[in-house]
Amino acid sequence: MPTKQCEVVLLETSDLHGFLLPRSYSNRNEVGHGLARIASIVKEIRRVHSHTLLIDNGDCLQGTPLTYYHAKVNSEPANPVIACLNELRYDAAVLGNHEFNYGLPYLRTAMEESNFPWLSANTVDASNGKPMFGKPYIVRELSNGIRIGVLGLTTAYIPNWEQPRHIAGIRFDDPVETARKWIPIMKDEERIDIVVVSYHGGFERDLETGLPTEPFTGENAGYAICEQVDGIDVLLTGHQHRAIAECKVNGVCVVQPANEGRFLGKVTLLVEKDVNGWTVTNSRSELIAAADYRADEGIERIVSDVEALAQAWLDQPIGVVEGDMIISSHADVRLREHPLIELINRVQMDVSGASISNTALFDNMAPGFGERITMREIVANYVYPNTLKVIRISGRDIRDALEKSAEYFERNAQGDIIVSQSFRTPKPQHYNYDMWEGIDYVLDISQPIGQRVIKLERQGQPLSEDETFDVVMNNYRAGGGGNYTMFQGKPAVREINTDMVELLADYIRERVRIEASVNGNWVVVNGRSGNSDPR
Repeated sequence: MPTKQCEVVLLETSDLHGFLLPRSYSNRNEVGHGLARIASIVKEIRRVHSHTLLIDNGDCLQGTPLTYYHAKVNSEPANPVIACLNELRYDAAVLGNHEFNYGLPYLRTAMEESNFPWLSANTVDASNGKPMFGKPYIVRELSNGIRIGVLGLTTAYIPNWEQPRHIAGIRFDDPVETARKWIPIMKDEERIDIVVVSYHGGFERDLETGLPTEPFTGENAGYAICEQVDGIDVLLTGHQHRAIAECKVNGVCVVQPANEGRFLGKVTLLVEKDVNGWTVTNSRSELIAAADYRADEGIERIVSDVEALAQAWLDQPIGVVEGDMIISSHADVRLREHPLIELINRVQMDVSGASISNTALFDNMAPGFGERITMREIVANYVYPNTLKVIRISGRDIRDALEKSAEYFERNAQGDIIVSQSFRTPKPQHYNYDMWEGIDYVLDISQPIGQRVIKLERQGQPLSEDETFDVVMNNYRAGGGGNYTMFQGKPAVREINTDMVELLADYIRERVRIEASVNGNWVVVNGRSGNSDPR
């Protein structure tokens, strides 16, 4: 018979992406998410539960104009993200892939300002195999003697996305093998009662059926961790921006709280003690919606000064548009050329010297440019800190890349073009559909996958599949990100290590007046009749 019972509560944020205050940076309107709202939930739970741990699961340092401003424009104030995490007394944070976006010096400074440890057991020093950033796990002993261990793991796919100079000297080991190594050490040497793995990665399989949900790349390995590693009580996940709760995989309680502070992940554990020690006898996970809570005034105060500086920077006018560059339909932008996409490709070709370019409309929040262009509009349209790379690829690679992009579309039961299920779940992947300049092409979605490029020309002639071309694209895509494997390992002709936001701003400042125009070099159709109306 158990002699004692205790309830332990684990709280998780993940993929905050610098979203601290509940306001949109594109229009300053109030939104129902952000860390300030999450803070109110955390404080309420702590008033009720004495045994709690609060973990950030990664990707907190990058993602908003505020974090860009602090990293690239004015790093003199204390890091606003870290200041907020310190205020909320986080027990630990796990390294996410976007933690490396601003380079190792910026990351190390953020770590130095943190009143909590950063964890990633599989992010190791390439020279000796030891964890690169402190300990691989933490141990917290509660007042009643329960010992909780939290092992940090990071998606190992980072070298396929990140700029090499940002991860120099780092090796990203397999998270499954790393968990197999460290969990016995935690249990045997640290005498851990509750084993928690906080993994900045998601699930590669359907949680109910176990069937694969994506091509196996190693980017997400949450299902394998639960299935192949013994001794785990809880798996905290992220990276995919999914809302996952009330779910177990192989008996492991799992949770994922979406992104930008939309939910707080909560895991409640019932722990019982008998002659053999403490054991988890019941576990359940849930998501608590941030929209149901008011913003915490303390977080608002902490962020206010640097937020005011960032807002002033965002409102700086740098140019004007002649014509219409506003996005009225994100679906239309991806079916026929839009002046915003034409502009981005034009800038990429101008700064790189390449005559072929590709880019994406990253999400369905991009507003386009109004008559007056400010930094706010630039960062609202180009949300990632990408740099550019010119790689030398064949005509066959270009065709294969276009066919990959064409997989973004499918036809519904009525025969209308819609976004493919594989690009909508488990999270939207609009950023993995590219639009090209410097070639002429037509994609026909009525054709089978792999046969949708029905026209591919350059300068009025069919594109030679054996000829090579220098193509400029962002560093994520050039490394094969988004399963564009045809780009992996291709010769780099030139690298432009300046963020695209800065390149766009410089291009517009220099010219002041930007013409909204398209040359109509590509279109998506629904059958050879040319119908491309989206539904």
